[in-house]
Amino acid sequence: MTPMPPEPLPLVQDLVLIGGGHSHALVARAWAMAPLPGVALTLINPAPVAPYTGMLPGLIAGHYRRDEILIDLVRLARRAGARLILDRVTGIDRAARLIRLEGRPPLPYDLASIDIGISSDLPGLSTHAAKPLGTYAEAWEAFVAHAPRDPRIVIIGAGLGGVELALASSHRLPGAKVTLIDRGAPLKGLAAREALLAELRAQGVELLQGTPSEALPGALRLEDGRVIGSDFTLSVAGGRPQAWLEETGLALHQGFIAVDARLQTSDPLIFATGDCAHMTHDPRPKAGVFAVRAAPVLLENLKASLTGAPLKEFRPQKDYLKLVSLGGKRALADKWGMRAKGAWAWGLKDRIDRRFMAMFGAVPEAAAPVVPPVRGLAEALGPRPLCGGCGAKLGAEALRALSQTLPAPQRAEVLSGPGDDAAVVKVVGGVQVLTTDHLRAFCLDPRLMGRLVAIHALGDVWAMGATPQVALAQVILPRLSETLQARRLSEVMGGAAEVFASAGADVVGGHTSQGSELTVGFTVTGLAMRATGKGGAREGDALILTKPLGSGTILAAEMAMLAPKGVMLGEIVATCWEAMGQAQGAASAVLAPHAHAMTDVTGFGLAGHLLEMLEASGLAARLDLGALPLMAGAEALAAMGAGSSLEPANRAAVLGRVRGADLTSPRARLIFDPQTCGGLLASVPASLAPGLAEALGAWVIGEVVAGEPGIVLV
Repeated sequence: MTPMPPEPLPLVQDLVLIGGGHSHALVARAWAMAPLPGVALTLINPAPVAPYTGMLPGLIAGHYRRDEILIDLVRLARRAGARLILDRVTGIDRAARLIRLEGRPPLPYDLASIDIGISSDLPGLSTHAAKPLGTYAEAWEAFVAHAPRDPRIVIIGAGLGGVELALASSHRLPGAKVTLIDRGAPLKGLAAREALLAELRAQGVELLQGTPSEALPGALRLEDGRVIGSDFTLSVAGGRPQAWLEETGLALHQGFIAVDARLQTSDPLIFATGDCAHMTHDPRPKAGVFAVRAAPVLLENLKASLTGAPLKEFRPQKDYLKLVSLGGKRALADKWGMRAKGAWAWGLKDRIDRRFMAMFGAVPEAAAPVVPPVRGLAEALGPRPLCGGCGAKLGAEALRALSQTLPAPQRAEVLSGPGDDAAVVKVVGGVQVLTTDHLRAFCLDPRLMGRLVAIHALGDVWAMGATPQVALAQVILPRLSETLQARRLSEVMGGAAEVFASAGADVVGGHTSQGSELTVGFTVTGLAMRATGKGGAREGDALILTKPLGSGTILAAEMAMLAPKGVMLGEIVATCWEAMGQAQGAASAVLAPHAHAMTDVTGFGLAGHLLEMLEASGLAARLDLGALPLMAGAEALAAMGAGSSLEPANRAAVLGRVRGADLTSPRARLIFDPQTCGGLLASVPASLAPGLAEALGAWVIGEVVAGEPGIVLV
């Protein structure tokens, strides 16, 4: 008898990493290679990417592309099997073991670590701040693109970071007047001070001593009354800890979290590292090298705390090799009182930095599984891994075959059965529509899944022009302890309940079970005076689409952990999640009174759902391929070969009925892309289309024409 494969161990503890700093990025990378069984890893960060500080001067100087200095936290979390929450932490309730978040309810934890960096803004002074780095880098690139002639750049803070950025700015904009301001002597106490001051003089950077008091339009006022002209003012003046740390009750040192040699705070369930922490046992300056070196000890101590093993101590080195960028591709090397500069030092720094970033680059392709020579097995597996979301549904042909075997409705009040977006049942005063949807998880954040599945399930109700009424939940959780079951179910239903409440629907119950992975579904009813079906489109109607296409391709690329050059997959995915999270109730209310036919674009893609409308109406359509709205990055990912596992079935289902363009082009392929939380597709009078589209921020993508049901791309 063949033994059953072992089941995955249940998850029993929540380890939460607060912040995507260098230490946490390295911990997540190591976790991917050696996770601790039974522990669920969560990473919280406001942005889907995190900049690597060592390469920032090179970016400002123009030596690196933006994507070369950013760590993709979405791809890193997928690789580590971690839940990624894109939100900002605002506090910690240590007694209740809850992490407070800006945009969602508090998150429970069993063990936590903090690596949130620092801020370099000056209170009461409106300037750009070097930290957080991402915001500064974007503002700088925008300034460079539209810089005035002979721009004036003022940098506040003449420490090592300020000097590097002043030299980088001067190199990037050779005609710029760069001024470096500090309240005290610049580079005071630094061994390489004289060498760097000489470099500043050689590159024409002016040094001023003074204290800024007010940022004026095009200028900066100092406390002594001097006014310095400035088109771009940057603060690199020291580093301030984030204010919410004061309210945690943790022991602090000048606002920074005090940690011992084990990187443990005054609360044994919370660790901290990086610039936000102060090592009481061996104080060190704020430098990324210490965060990088601390990461292995932090990882080992987190695992030890979760298993009851003894903790290790972190002993930072007394000195380290400082490689200071000098604007051009030159650097100054300094260690043990010895220093030298030149192109060789830049080359060394560049190699070190690129080697670090390569650890977070493209994931090597896994070896193709050995497929037994059973007839049809390779074809059933397909060329792509099974997707989540609507990309995991069965193909149209399989469902069409099933619908032909189902008996016709027998009850008089059932007005329509399979075939439309929802069943329609006659009730007093109008009709009730009834639909169900469930989705295989495409991300590990239960709250996000609950929210998006609710929006997806409501799509059929909105497509029928109905007002949501009630919902029943069906939730399958992976194996978890009872405590984590309660946490995850609360998150799923919390996210969903917000959506249903906003739509005016009540959640009235449901069913739960355990399985191999998270799956969330809802059965939803709605009420209307009359239902807007797929049939009824008229010749001459305009076609309106309320959301951009591309979610299937983007979610597939994220599952495959692609690393597209020149862009950040994590940012594309975050934008996709945001678009998916836009409910369509308001759009339905505007379109339904005017629509001759309406549907929502989901698993069968735009082509498949439009053809359903055309077949029900006995007409054809012309689509303007260039007018199709696409999610940011979708076309580029399609050009790389990314695509949903359902896309081939969607293409095959409409074979011969879509023509007029190269259907293999990346843009054309996206009409077969299965959409999760897709938009509404409405056939409306042409005279009303421009006004409706403008009111909704939607797109007119084509027209309904006479002919056999089919689509012509123009």
